[in-house]
Amino acid sequence: MRSSALLLLLLFGLPLLAQNDSGELRLKITDASGLGLKSVIELTSSANQFHTSYTTDDAGTLAIRRLPIGLYSLRIHRQGFAPAVQSVEVRSSIPQDVSIALKVAAPNTTLNVTDSDTLIDPHSTGTVERIGAATIDNREGSQPGRSVQDLINQQPGWLYEGNAVLHPRGSEYQTQLIVDGVPLTENRSPGLGTEIDVEGIESMTAYTAGFPAEYGRKLGGVIELNTARNAAPGLHGRFELSGGSFNTRDAYGDLQYGWGANTLTVSGNGGATDWYLNPPVTQNYTNPGTTGALALRYERDLSPNDRLSLSVRHEQSRFDVPNEQVQQAAGQRQDRGNDETLGTLSYQHVFTANLLADFRLMLRSTDAALSSNLLSTPIIAAQDRGFDEQYVKGTVSYHHGVNEWKAGVEADFATIDERFAYQITDPSQFDPGTPASFQFVGSSPDREQAAFVQDTIRLGAWTANLGLRWDHYRLLVNQNAVSPRIGIARYIEPLGLILHASYDRVFQTPAMENLLLSSSPEVTALSPDVLRLPVKPSLANFYEVGVTKEFAGTMRADVNYFVRTANNFADDDLLLNTSVSFPIAFRRSSIYGAEAKLDLPTWRHLTGSVSYSYMVGEAFLPVTGGLFLGADAAAALSQSSGRFPVSQDQRNTLRGRFRYEFTSRLSAAVGAEYGSGLPVEFGGSYSDAVAQYGQQIVDRVNFERGRVLPNLSIDLSGAAELWRHEKKSLRLQADVENLNNRLNLINFAGVFSGNTVAPPRSYHVRLTMSF
Repeated sequence: MRSSALLLLLLFGLPLLAQNDSGELRLKITDASGLGLKSVIELTSSANQFHTSYTTDDAGTLAIRRLPIGLYSLRIHRQGFAPAVQSVEVRSSIPQDVSIALKVAAPNTTLNVTDSDTLIDPHSTGTVERIGAATIDNREGSQPGRSVQDLINQQPGWLYEGNAVLHPRGSEYQTQLIVDGVPLTENRSPGLGTEIDVEGIESMTAYTAGFPAEYGRKLGGVIELNTARNAAPGLHGRFELSGGSFNTRDAYGDLQYGWGANTLTVSGNGGATDWYLNPPVTQNYTNPGTTGALALRYERDLSPNDRLSLSVRHEQSRFDVPNEQVQQAAGQRQDRGNDETLGTLSYQHVFTANLLADFRLMLRSTDAALSSNLLSTPIIAAQDRGFDEQYVKGTVSYHHGVNEWKAGVEADFATIDERFAYQITDPSQFDPGTPASFQFVGSSPDREQAAFVQDTIRLGAWTANLGLRWDHYRLLVNQNAVSPRIGIARYIEPLGLILHASYDRVFQTPAMENLLLSSSPEVTALSPDVLRLPVKPSLANFYEVGVTKEFAGTMRADVNYFVRTANNFADDDLLLNTSVSFPIAFRRSSIYGAEAKLDLPTWRHLTGSVSYSYMVGEAFLPVTGGLFLGADAAAALSQSSGRFPVSQDQRNTLRGRFRYEFTSRLSAAVGAEYGSGLPVEFGGSYSDAVAQYGQQIVDRVNFERGRVLPNLSIDLSGAAELWRHEKKSLRLQADVENLNNRLNLINFAGVFSGNTVAPPRSYHVRLTMSF
């Protein structure tokens, strides 16, 4: 049955393809007679942090792909001809043809241009953060497993909790990554998933509002990743070697070869560190980790209107769960591992200059395992869970007058498998009657389908994004939803000001991690008191209003106010004293806040940004989904009303980073981050906390206010280009993070590695070679 359904969807979608929020420019540079000219192209968008140089072929043609939507400045240089500049807009995935005829240069010809025209996007109707190649190249060093997360965590509205788990605007486990148009909706934090290498990413886009109807399932935040492709023929590559504190070492390399209409890319990376997860105590017990990945990608332009792409990637991580004080004294060791193998196929066809259709298929298999030695306390836990997934999606894009239409369908077929077992070694840590051992084996199909239609309408200074999405979800519950999406923007050109507002109705599916285990009737044997409720999808309403303003053609300010309300608000909990977390839900949530960001794309030799986020989040009882045992079950049953702060309720967050170029080859950067502290969820006594975590950790908690004390980190970076010749370069960067060496406690909660400590002062060096 599964194979038949998949075959029907493949046949139905063959003329279609999934697409993300990016487009393509096809350039033709000629002289006055129409003869093609080989030219140098500079493409710049300050709003998108995009500034890249290209060279056309001998016929003067060039295709620039995977460009983030927005406004660009196009500059053309050819010896003997006057330089030219032109503004172009990328508004959809339909390739845009641009022809420019150069004029013969007059004596003493000069061209004075600025990038102020691309500082803001006059058609943006919601909050979008663009991260370009320059920011990626000049990023601070990261521990293996979290390079993409560290960059996103610098954006307003995003917040770390625990082990690099991203929480956009108070959402728990509702972040999805879209890699070249393919959505990955499960938790991708270092402890639960494999890493996407930032070194192979050309641009990143982060959404927290104004979601296109194309996106669904996980909508707390959406992160688009566009991989790099060098359009020039021949062999190109990039290699990085890095290392630093905690015995950290990392290596990345990619080779790309282009011939004719073909491009073949091979990439791989490997990393190791003694600080993989954020440990619960300052001693950083049992915390080594390794990562590795290998990928192959092939692209071919079958014709000017047809493109085929194939890719396959395998990733893995191996690491230990860091111990608390009591666990370390007992000799505990817990090993975890994550594996993923993923393959994609895509085909695109351009019917006319206004109509594009395209198709994408993904097949992947993931696995996550946990094992514990016999000295583990208070429990010996073992787990092996994963899923096999088949994903297919098709979309059509059509441009007509002031309208940019897009419509499509998608379907996801997965089979989830879970195995779990435990044996109690310290019965005093559990409620009376808890079984000394337990085993669970479960499997279930996951079936999700969706269809959408959306239109972007531009009427002079007004822009409207209108969309409608239908979702069907069937795993442990069977539910449908219709979600309208509306975004409106008004551009006041004389003031350089954009006013925008958006409304998103979202249908968010539960996290699949350990969903079968926590929902099984077998878990009722774990305690005399059990509350077990099916976890249903969350239905939420997201509202945002904001302004964007440019100043003097050099700075851009964004200010937003948002409100999020949801039914069946998703959270997570631990199963007994194991490291196995599972989804739960509460009746509703109310989250609101404000964000402000000041961007300085380039002012003389200075570039950077500073942002501030304010957020208040509350969840409301009763419990509406998940598993609760013993005293937790009794408390959940007795509380039919009440409220409490969500675990990401950090009221004030301030971040900033600025980089100064002393010369074209020498630069330095300084950054800082301040957080007012997350809520505390600890049910033990003060002496229990000291015994488990140590006095230093406990001193970083204000138990009276129920908050972790504020954290502050100051970072420094310096970079030098050691050598450059044409397209070849060698670059060295050194970073010092948490220069002030403050003991920053990320969160303090739970009884099994439930609190997490940020790294102390640490050092990182990265050597990059490109050719």
